[in-house]
Amino acid sequence: MAEAADFQGMSPSPARRWLRRTGALLAGAPLLAGLLQLSAVATAGAAEQTSAKAASGSQTVSVSVDTFSPSSPTDGDTLTISGTVTNNGKQAVTGAHVGLRLGQALTTRSAIDTVAKRTDYVQGVDGSEVGDKYTEKFAKLTPGVAEPFTLSVPVDKLDLGDDGVYPLAVSLSGQTSAQPWEQVLGIQRTFLPWQPDEADTRTKTTYLWPLVSNVHMTAQTGSNEQQTPVFLNDDLAKEISPGGRLDQMLSLGKDLDVTWVIDPDLLASVDAMTRSYKIQGDGDTTTTGTHQAVAKAWLAELQSVVADKEVVALPFADPDLASLAHNGTSVTGSLSHLKDATDVAASTVETVLHVTPSTDFAWPVNGAVDPSIIKVATSAGADKVIARSDSLQETGGLPYTPSAARPIGGGTTAVVADARLSTAFEGDLTKAGSATLAEQQFLAQSLALDLQTDKQRSIVVAPQRMPTASQAQAMAEALTTLQGSEWSESQDLAAAAKAKPDPSATTKVPSSSAYPSSLRKQELPKSAFEEIATTQDKLDNFRVILTDESRVVTPFGRALNREMSTSWRGEAGEATNFRQGVLDYLEDLTNQVKLIDKSETKLSGRSATIPVTVQNNLVQGVGHLFLRLTSTSPTRLKIGGKAYQEQRVTVNGGHSQSVKFTTSANANGKVAVIAQLYTEDGQEYGQAVSFDVKVTEVTATVMLVIGGGVLLLVLAGFRMYTHRKRAVARQAEEEGPDDGAAEDPDGPENPEGPQDRLKEESGTPSRADDPEQPSDPTPDTAPESADPSGTGERVDR
Repeated sequence: MAEAADFQGMSPSPARRWLRRTGALLAGAPLLAGLLQLSAVATAGAAEQTSAKAASGSQTVSVSVDTFSPSSPTDGDTLTISGTVTNNGKQAVTGAHVGLRLGQALTTRSAIDTVAKRTDYVQGVDGSEVGDKYTEKFAKLTPGVAEPFTLSVPVDKLDLGDDGVYPLAVSLSGQTSAQPWEQVLGIQRTFLPWQPDEADTRTKTTYLWPLVSNVHMTAQTGSNEQQTPVFLNDDLAKEISPGGRLDQMLSLGKDLDVTWVIDPDLLASVDAMTRSYKIQGDGDTTTTGTHQAVAKAWLAELQSVVADKEVVALPFADPDLASLAHNGTSVTGSLSHLKDATDVAASTVETVLHVTPSTDFAWPVNGAVDPSIIKVATSAGADKVIARSDSLQETGGLPYTPSAARPIGGGTTAVVADARLSTAFEGDLTKAGSATLAEQQFLAQSLALDLQTDKQRSIVVAPQRMPTASQAQAMAEALTTLQGSEWSESQDLAAAAKAKPDPSATTKVPSSSAYPSSLRKQELPKSAFEEIATTQDKLDNFRVILTDESRVVTPFGRALNREMSTSWRGEAGEATNFRQGVLDYLEDLTNQVKLIDKSETKLSGRSATIPVTVQNNLVQGVGHLFLRLTSTSPTRLKIGGKAYQEQRVTVNGGHSQSVKFTTSANANGKVAVIAQLYTEDGQEYGQAVSFDVKVTEVTATVMLVIGGGVLLLVLAGFRMYTHRKRAVARQAEEEGPDDGAAEDPDGPENPEGPQDRLKEESGTPSRADDPEQPSDPTPDTAPESADPSGTGERVDR
């Protein structure tokens, strides 16, 4: 069945159109006079009817079709349709009834689109009512009041003809006081797919069932051995709790024959919730998560459901391939993140779900592709790209929809999803009427596609990444009908990708200029990838000093993947805050290893040792660091005999380590000294610490002066002693001998001998072994300490 109306080049030629228009004018000439005569009457009545139109017409009453059962009837079924009618006008509607109107079978998919867009009743096009027997009557419809209805009609009474899609309308007919005659005041169209017997050739249909969510986990982890994760919020718990979006996706999808497309980050996040976890609060505060039981139940159910199903793993955190292609490839290292995300995807799925997923597929946003997106998508190893038919459009004028698989060169296959079927369940489907119409239109498009040709084709349906709960319910109901229909059969995505391509289908990838501007506006900017590169550089510089780098590299590596997530589209502010939060946390960790500030240090003498303290507030030890102490004036002060000296540093977690450097001074005065940590590859680590060293060296001249002064004191004391002794001897000679024996002047009767007096007069202590002498120099250094230096710190010699 050719679908000429779907393609250009099928309109009549210009000459044929001119002949038709000329004939119409000649044929209408006799009527012109009559029309002129009637114009005055029409003008007079126009004003009278203007006010009536405001309260009447085919949109006066809104008609909602809430149920349509069965969705695809067969012979012998009874079709039941229920819903509500609501009078939106200002006047009551009387003598009203609801009935069914069946139109002629639609032969093209575009005709289905046209009917779905119409809102007004068109006499002759919408068909006549099926019969009074299958109507429901209302004596009066009060403005603003919704009234329910239910219509039931045996399918045999509809007189359906050949297999196909039939437009079926539910109309409300009645009259108002302004227009007291029966007319259609409200109508709602839907579709009745009619395929009672098995089709000659069934369409093989692949439906992707995505389990994708927003970013939930931060880069932060606890300092305990388990590294308790920290979540941005507790929204994921709501999604997986009974009735939540992801809970609905799981419970609805388990009974369907679908291909599960899963973001491994979602699995990792739910798995983290099965143990102890924290929720980020204001500032540095956190609260304890309490939904471990919900997470365990959801994961257990998912493990059971996918045990024998096809599972496709997206790269970790579902990176935005278009943003990366358009804005990230010029930033060094951006593509490496995509490779990391792809490498970790399979292991995450296998660990959590115990199944081996396929990682051969890349899925750009909305299936929109251009050459740069294809190049990026396949750079990490994927050789199949899920595109969409409104991006990779047919240009060869095919009168049918070709199979999904298309070879596009370089060993890459584009798996082109059908745009009409893929977008059927977008929009607000919270109302029953909207969901029912979406389901019937989806089934109608699927049947119309099957009836296009007798060729066997493989069709892929790729819905929106994160369907709401109501959208998921509508999808599931439509798929249940489709998978039990006579015109479709289920097929895995891998089989669809391997199906024989249609040689007439286009394989040309659209240019970059054809990429939708609406999607381009939502992309991550180049600055985002530059921030990611900055964070990666800091991480690389930090990891080399750690004794257990996995505690840091793993959570930050996954956080960098999350920074590129597709889920940030339309959330530019939140994306910026997340990137900044990751960088701030990394800088906070790196600052836990630092040098302790020092004040001015005093150096008395030619040489001494200067201690510099390295502090490690991390829970793990650090090494592979060198501490360099540099003199800014090596001619005056040398460190280790040269301008600078380096020493290896190893510090246990939660400890400090003092490193001592030997210095030698050549002149007095202040010299600035710089302490800086370096990694093994020569990269600076942390902030440098600068302090002054004040040299107060004692010179040789000063020592000579001091020595001369001491010698003079000694000579003066000796002279005083000899002079005193001579004086005592002379006095004894002058007095002469006594009657008794001469007494020794130093005997017991003379408690003070001349030597004792000499000592007393000269200020010398009477005991030679006293512990302190007045001439002993004061110590010029303070005891070594690892505490921060105080003002005027003195150092060890």
